[in-house]
Amino acid sequence: MSSDSMIKTSVRNLVEFVLRSGDLSSAFAGSARMAEGSKIHRRLQHAQGGDYESEVFLSIIVERPDVQLQVSGRADGIITAQADTEPPQVTIDEIKSVTEELEAIDEAYNPLHWAQAKCYAYMYARKQELTQIDVQITYCQVATLEVKIFKKTYSLAELADFFDSLINQYALWAKRLGDWLEIRNGTARLLEFPFAEFRPSQRQLAVAVYTTLVKGKKLFAQAPTGTGKTMATLFPAVKALGLEQVEKIFFLTAKTVTRELAEAAFQLLRQAGLKCKTLTLTAKDKICFMPDAACTPEECPYAAGYYDRINQALNACWDQETFTRETIEQVAREHRLCPFELSLDLALWADVVICDYNYVFDPRVYLKRFFLENNGPYCFLIDEAHNLVDRAREMFSAEITKQSFLDLKKSLSQELPHVAKSAGKINTFMLQAGKLCVEQSAVGEADYCLTELPAKIFPLLRKFMDLAEKWLTKNEQAGFREELLELYFKVNAFVRTAELYDERYVTYYEKLDKNVKIKLFCINPSELLRQAVKRGKAAVFFSATLTPLTYFAEILGGEAEDGKLAVPSPFRQDHLGLLVADTIHTTYRMRDKTYEVIVDSITAATQAKTGNYLVFLPSYRYMEEVCRRFTLKNPAIRVIQQVGEMTEAERAAFLRQFSSDNETTLVGFAVMGGVFGEGIDLTGERLLGAVVVGVGLPKICLEREIIRQWFDQENHQGFEYAYVFPGMNKVLQAAGRVIRSEQDRGIVLLIDARFAQPGYRRLFPPEWKGAVSVKTVDSIAKQAGFFWNKDGKRI
Repeated sequence: MSSDSMIKTSVRNLVEFVLRSGDLSSAFAGSARMAEGSKIHRRLQHAQGGDYESEVFLSIIVERPDVQLQVSGRADGIITAQADTEPPQVTIDEIKSVTEELEAIDEAYNPLHWAQAKCYAYMYARKQELTQIDVQITYCQVATLEVKIFKKTYSLAELADFFDSLINQYALWAKRLGDWLEIRNGTARLLEFPFAEFRPSQRQLAVAVYTTLVKGKKLFAQAPTGTGKTMATLFPAVKALGLEQVEKIFFLTAKTVTRELAEAAFQLLRQAGLKCKTLTLTAKDKICFMPDAACTPEECPYAAGYYDRINQALNACWDQETFTRETIEQVAREHRLCPFELSLDLALWADVVICDYNYVFDPRVYLKRFFLENNGPYCFLIDEAHNLVDRAREMFSAEITKQSFLDLKKSLSQELPHVAKSAGKINTFMLQAGKLCVEQSAVGEADYCLTELPAKIFPLLRKFMDLAEKWLTKNEQAGFREELLELYFKVNAFVRTAELYDERYVTYYEKLDKNVKIKLFCINPSELLRQAVKRGKAAVFFSATLTPLTYFAEILGGEAEDGKLAVPSPFRQDHLGLLVADTIHTTYRMRDKTYEVIVDSITAATQAKTGNYLVFLPSYRYMEEVCRRFTLKNPAIRVIQQVGEMTEAERAAFLRQFSSDNETTLVGFAVMGGVFGEGIDLTGERLLGAVVVGVGLPKICLEREIIRQWFDQENHQGFEYAYVFPGMNKVLQAAGRVIRSEQDRGIVLLIDARFAQPGYRRLFPPEWKGAVSVKTVDSIAKQAGFFWNKDGKRI
């Protein structure tokens, strides 16, 4: 290993990796393991006098013949006694919040707490040249805020022996990691682009990504379908990784298919010589071996003894480079480990983590082992970033419903009457809120909206949480346990979200039959996303459809100094025949009058050349009616239709129908913005064209109207932000299914009179400037025929 290689780890990771043992358990630990923990820390720290220094960053470099280590972390507190002694007596304070009664906690409660504090004590004593130092563990009971303190005095020699023992056990792994990083960095530096050449727009994007990562900035990039966005972002990120400009790559996406594209890209890079460990994180509920069992050693054999076997498993699979869902499941079964927890442990050693947005952005589930203590030089590549807008709104919002409290009250009335009574009081509050909905709202509606928190409900919610915690922390089994646990977490999320509440939020109440919902709704997630991105060094938000770019940069947390880039399509413009039927009205009120002309238009577009076509419509009901009428009118054409809640196998079966070997025309009907509206790759003869009916506007609903009204006050673009921009994004995505490679040729027919309006036309991408307006069904057939003539040119 080269002399300048340095392996970095945190005190927490060092201690847990070396000393952990026993079972994996999801035994309830209460809010102390969530928001309350950090609040209690701050409360106790602020209550100390002037001799108390809080959140002190400490770091030490360990020089060994085989490895160089940097260990760092933040001590909760350092107390320097105000005395005449020289040197003064110093105490390292480690604060731990607990839900157990303090009487049940003794000095040996958790050896890892002492180990962590002793590491900080050693680092501080050595830096300050102290011969001895005190270590104290401060336990705070979250419900009562009572404190219990244990204190010991250690000599520097004792602490040095302890710290050295940890390092000696960790050094083997650190040496392995250091040797691996040398190999990885060497191959990354020598790596050449895995294709014969860049596409022009692909090179432009790759250069911008590399510059962004090196400078530690943000980039918002729109790159049309076919640019090769995945490789154009991953290749420069790997180069930056090899040059140690970034420490780890997080490739974030919302869909399974784009995760698979990233995995495939790394396979190409490995074939080109790269050595790199990649890990794909799969949601716990999808990868769990025993979904009906509790995550306890009593019910799950994959949890029992987990920490006794984990290091052996890591050792066994160290030489592997690719950790997909399948390989993680294989290793987990071989070593009898929880596959989800195994994937989290493997992530610490991976160079690249491919995962859902929420593992970086969601305040409830983000990867605290990376982002809680120290924000590292991480690189965030956010794929299909247009999806992050609504996903972020949900991540930062929270809701509770009246019915859930009423149901729980009935379930607990006999066994836990105090908790049932508390749930009943919240039910009563929400019952009154439901009456207020009817009184405050306009005629025919049952909702109202406020720009402030519903302050009166929070004492009731906190009381419910306290009572629920006292029973849940006993970790007893009962028929109502899961119901209570689920509602507890919903309440906890609601209370935590209130801490984020600012002028970008509203509170809305909605009466739904006998039920009532209260939601803390994040309308504008820009600031919270901006803060979340600071968990890393640099971020690239990219998509084929970030139109308009200024809107997406603003709503996704962009700042004035951030880069914005829109690269041109790499494909020949004459390979796309874009027809716009801009005299047909598809608004809800006009649908009954235009069904026939829409069916005839689809028929004209799909009969010009035998092949496979997709038709996208704005809703299931509309799709089903148009599909029914189209089938009756075209009995010789094979028709398939998307259905709601399709499994992955059903989706794959649907797409397999689009074969290049089909001898007759196939028309598939799908919902715009649905699972087939983006992320599918039907190249060549597998898809000859798409018909897009409507401008994709989201359905009018309470939340969309709240967004519209909020942005109307903010920038007078409420309708655009709430409806037009999200809608046209769906249109662009659907149309983008047609041209996927340099050889592809196909037609796109847009049907809606609104496509003639300037507000929509200005959102057409540059490669659509050759759009042809078709006013009749005959002109659709004629222009489609022109496009498919032998030389491919219109006349």
